Amino acid sequence: MCSLLDRYNDFRAFVASQFSEKTQTMVDDALRFAANELSDKLRYDGTPMLDHDVAVARIIAEDIGLGRNSTIAAIVHDVVRIAVQSHDPRLEELTTHIRNQYGEEVLGIALSLCKISDIKLKRSKEQASDFRDMIVSYSEDPRVILVKLADRLEVMRSLDIFPEKKRLSKSWESLNLYAEIAHKLGLYTIKSEMEDLSLKYIEPEAYNHITTELKDSEEERLAFIEEFLTPVLKLLDEDGIKYHIKSRTKSVFSIYQKMKKQQVPFKGVYDIFALRIIIDCPLESEKRLCWTAYSHVTSLYKPNPKRMRDWISIPKSTGYESLHTTVVTDSGRWVEVQIRTERMDEVAERGIAAHWRYKGVKQGGMGAEEWLRHLRQLLEDTPSESIAHRFEAKPAEGEIFVFTPTGDIRKLPEGATVLDFAFDIHTSLGAICTGGKIGGRVVPIKERLKNGDICEIITRKDQTPKTDWLSFCVTQRARNKIRVYLREERAKHARLGREELERKLKNWKLDLAIDEAVAYLCKHFKIRTGNELYVAIADQKIEIGHVKEILQHWLSGKADEERRNAAAEVEERKLRLREERGEETSRSSDALVIDDKINNIEYKFGRCCNPIKGDDIFGFITINSGITIHRSDCPNARRMRERYPYRVIEARWRSDAAGAFRVTVYISAADIPGLATMIMDVASKELKLAVRGINYTPKGDGTATAQLTVEVPSAGVVDMLLHSLRRIKGIRNVYRIN
Repeated sequence: MCSLLDRYNDFRAFVASQFSEKTQTMVDDALRFAANELSDKLRYDGTPMLDHDVAVARIIAEDIGLGRNSTIAAIVHDVVRIAVQSHDPRLEELTTHIRNQYGEEVLGIALSLCKISDIKLKRSKEQASDFRDMIVSYSEDPRVILVKLADRLEVMRSLDIFPEKKRLSKSWESLNLYAEIAHKLGLYTIKSEMEDLSLKYIEPEAYNHITTELKDSEEERLAFIEEFLTPVLKLLDEDGIKYHIKSRTKSVFSIYQKMKKQQVPFKGVYDIFALRIIIDCPLESEKRLCWTAYSHVTSLYKPNPKRMRDWISIPKSTGYESLHTTVVTDSGRWVEVQIRTERMDEVAERGIAAHWRYKGVKQGGMGAEEWLRHLRQLLEDTPSESIAHRFEAKPAEGEIFVFTPTGDIRKLPEGATVLDFAFDIHTSLGAICTGGKIGGRVVPIKERLKNGDICEIITRKDQTPKTDWLSFCVTQRARNKIRVYLREERAKHARLGREELERKLKNWKLDLAIDEAVAYLCKHFKIRTGNELYVAIADQKIEIGHVKEILQHWLSGKADEERRNAAAEVEERKLRLREERGEETSRSSDALVIDDKINNIEYKFGRCCNPIKGDDIFGFITINSGITIHRSDCPNARRMRERYPYRVIEARWRSDAAGAFRVTVYISAADIPGLATMIMDVASKELKLAVRGINYTPKGDGTATAQLTVEVPSAGVVDMLLHSLRRIKGIRNVYRIN
């Protein structure tokens, strides 16, 4: 065992230099434990699996700066993962040992890493965001996601030993999932290394070309930087400004992205490197000295105004402060120069200057991106080992992630059922869903899903949505789709029932309009609306033969008393309407008063004439839709008054009624350039009306027509609009359509 510990002496020396003697003892014990459990586990190149775990622990402790629990969790995480995936009967024994020897937190991190490892990631850019959210959802302890990033970074550094197929899949995952998470955490070094290593395997030719170009041009680049900076530094020294210089070369992946986006060769990327002038000065002198340095650079080299960024006068919302400019030398070479102070550079280097900012928090808990933002703040402000103790919010609370058998991922609210999942995949799948299969177990449509479930939907062709489905579906999408289906089915049944009744009335040769028949039948069966009657007929809840008997009895004269009662009921209804608006009865004893304050009266405006305040109107009692308000000059007014006088109610507008009514006016005019704009100006600017649309159509013979739709408070305003439009030069005729 000593020889094993000797194999990791570099790592143990680092632990000894950074941690307490107790921690060093625990780390050595964890190494022995993991070595024993993984003794027969090798990597693809034949080296011990423990090499990977120790390398991950080194990244965790040295590069990210986490403490003892995270470091030990990295060492033992493969012990737990292999035991879980192989269903090792010793799993409980192993987890108990880890809990007793290293603590509950170490075990929790290791188990959460297992859950992430079990995610079957699918190469789909459209679903990458959901996969990232799911990875974060398993990281209730914020250290889990950091250990996972370290684990993935070590895998990418060792990717040459993996089979080619795994190289491509892991490169895609690293680029689209893990690098993005690292970016949002402000771990830019890890992000850039993952991106570069991913590109190495996804686009090897491009990667090799760029790295060769960078290497070949390195000596020349350093010489150019020295030549460029010499006069700048001289001016800074003369002003007595304290400073130091940083230069950075763009990552290979960033250069590749720029070449691809701008369609230029390597030499066409003019900001291969950037120079950073970092000034050491007190807070009160920061802006003055930064602008002084800027003036020196731009006095020596010509700046590109389009590339100037002043984040000192107005810092970014993230807190980032810096002056950026791109200048060109006499030889035509472009250089990006960043000017900031030591304080500003420290803020930027700690990741506050990310190009990402969270936009809002999901209801019911902290969303994945807010969780990452919160973690990032803690990383900046808190000693690493106390992070978990301060971090109480669960990531992506109220969300679960469920997979299809083909690996597609779906984000659903907590409590979602198999039926919700089916509707989320496709409406047609939800409509015929009869259950699901999870882990080989058949479950009903009401079964609630858990995070990480792989669910296969079971269907049957004769299945249709049921009303009781609404009682257990939780997603709005599923509930809406079920309601739409039920409404369509109800309308379909109503249509079939009406067609059946019309056909029978014709066959029976009864001298009776269908609306009159429906009104009487609704009263007879105590049914509220005609649609309910039609559905009952279609569903054979009312026998059509019985309907014939009822109508023949009514028409025979034997039911005169019933007809009188029906007429009396109509008059009684009118009286109730008058009483509800009693203050208006002195002006019109039988008039229905229309305003926006009517309660308990179901009415709507007729689409055939679109009445607005100021129009002469009347009400008409319909079979299915309560009372419909029509204009007195409505095209259907004469027919309604002649055929159904007992269903006509006088109506008028309340004097102080308020509201917005939509009207459309028709315009014919000469086809003059700018006429549509003049029409819009009259309506919106002169009369201050809300314009809802204009359809301007040139006829090709020097004339044009237009239909203008606006919202008005009354008919009087329509008259003003028509008058104002007629005054426009070129307009020949204007009238209201509806």
